[in-house]
Amino acid sequence: MKVSIITATLNSEKYLADCLQSVRGQSHKDIEHIIIDGKSTDNTIKIVNRFKDGIAHFISETDKGLYDAINKGLSLATGDIVGILNSDDIFASDDVISKIVSCFESCNTDSVYGDLEFVDPGNINAITRIWKGVPYKRNRFLWGWMPAHPTFYLKRSLLFDFGFYENHYFSAADYEFMARYLYKHKISSTYLEQMVVKMRTGGASNGNIKRRLRANRRDYLAMKRNNIPFSFFVSILKPISKLHQYKNGISKQVVRQFPLTSKVADNPQPVAESGGKPHVSYSK
Repeated sequence: MKVSIITATLNSEKYLADCLQSVRGQSHKDIEHIIIDGKSTDNTIKIVNRFKDGIAHFISETDKGLYDAINKGLSLATGDIVGILNSDDIFASDDVISKIVSCFESCNTDSVYGDLEFVDPGNINAITRIWKGVPYKRNRFLWGWMPAHPTFYLKRSLLFDFGFYENHYFSAADYEFMARYLYKHKISSTYLEQMVVKMRTGGASNGNIKRRLRANRRDYLAMKRNNIPFSFFVSILKPISKLHQYKNGISKQVVRQFPLTSKVADNPQPVAESGGKPHVSYSK
């Protein structure tokens, strides 16, 4: 199976080489790496050019933000499955894509997701948080659950049925995308119990209380759009459900991202409703 990986960049010189080398080092070789740049002014383009032999498409032009760039990449993709690797992230091991492909093939599934490590920006071996997945069940969305988006891979053909990312949801666009596919349209999904991505800490939606409240509002709107019942209640549960992902300083214990007992998780009962012109581009 051919895998298309989309990486969006904007002044990403600090960690981009690690990201590109991570893709190049994958044991699965049928990979189409697509880089969509927002017209960077630092050394991003020079770094991309150093790795151009392993890059299928590269475009550098102004855009309307991260998810607009990702959509451009998806429109260029020709793989059987598609996924996203952020410019400051790396794959957790060199066999990640091979295992994702094997999971698609053996399980005959529409999508696959796995585990995620949040690491210190300056030291990828210093783990600050672990997003441990659980086997997929659609009704987990009723409790604010979602797969770890950087680990989420999807059959590309489904994009033509259910659409690309909705840029106007900003930091909640990834959640809206997965809610649309997994909850609203009920595509199948398989949990791969494998560490997929090491993600450097930081992010627009988690920087302070004001940003978190704004992100929470967008989560709520995404839930309403995709017919998730009790959207206001669930939007409150969503950030709370992540608290235990942070490592305990004494025990260093890792717990699952969805810690409810199987009885409750399987039968949730919510209690209340409440532009510019291209600057640089090349293709292989």
